[in-house]
Amino acid sequence: MVWTVPASVDEVAEGLAAHDYIADEGLATSVFLTLALRRPLLLEGEAGVGKTEIAKVLAQWLGARLIRLQCYDGIDSSQAVYEWDYARQLLHLRALEAAKRDIDEDELYDRRFLIRRPLLSAIDHADDVPPVLLIDEIDRADDEFEAFLLEILADNSITIPEFGTVQADVPPIVILTSNRTRDVHDALKRRCLYHWIDHPDFDRELAIVKLRAPQVGDVLSRDIAATVMQLRDLSLYKPPGVAETIDWARSVAALGRTRLDEAAVVATLGTVVKYREDQAKVYETGIESLLRSAIERAS
Repeated sequence: MVWTVPASVDEVAEGLAAHDYIADEGLATSVFLTLALRRPLLLEGEAGVGKTEIAKVLAQWLGARLIRLQCYDGIDSSQAVYEWDYARQLLHLRALEAAKRDIDEDELYDRRFLIRRPLLSAIDHADDVPPVLLIDEIDRADDEFEAFLLEILADNSITIPEFGTVQADVPPIVILTSNRTRDVHDALKRRCLYHWIDHPDFDRELAIVKLRAPQVGDVLSRDIAATVMQLRDLSLYKPPGVAETIDWARSVAALGRTRLDEAAVVATLGTVVKYREDQAKVYETGIESLLRSAIERAS
């Protein structure tokens, strides 16, 4: 199979939509340019707006392998890039000693003793279609790890001191995500294309609910999408993302409701608003008032 770059932004949007991801023109354009220019794409936005999902769907659409690196505080090269299989190296040494063969130190650092972690797997691949490398929540990693990524993103290569430099024949498709718990450094941003994913507007959120939760009726879908819009206007500590919208729609429908009323909101609020302080703000605002505004918005 020969991998080819999509011909247009519209083809990207249609390909993502075929796998249940509705992208606006800005995001579809960013993905297209990432594929056409072979540049990493840094996606920032609130949690739950679909940053991680875009990498998953992109891999499904292209028929590519998804390689995910989940970042966290303290991550280092042994978890992200590679480590040596010391147990196998030791067994190899013992086998050489038993056979009374000379021990060549370089032989211990052969490719067969490498344990490939996500970054090395993405660079050193033999796939017909380049893998999609998802570096998820880069803002959770520290500055040192972010600096370590620069070589990989700039040159599509990884230097292993005992082994040498591994260069990608075909660069992976790289998607980085950030929730902006801290600012990503300029040096990393310069190596990436950039797109901010915002919460969808009412029409797109409604379309997403209908696509991801087809068992939910049209009227309830509109109620849910409009009410989520109102919740986001309350300046909550953690505004609901698209994933929460879909969960909420499914939850209310599972209770046999066809409309979103005050009783349904009270019963299922924990599905969409997941901080006690935020729930208190919702009750303080008044659920009846919230629903009234939502109905006006949806009409």
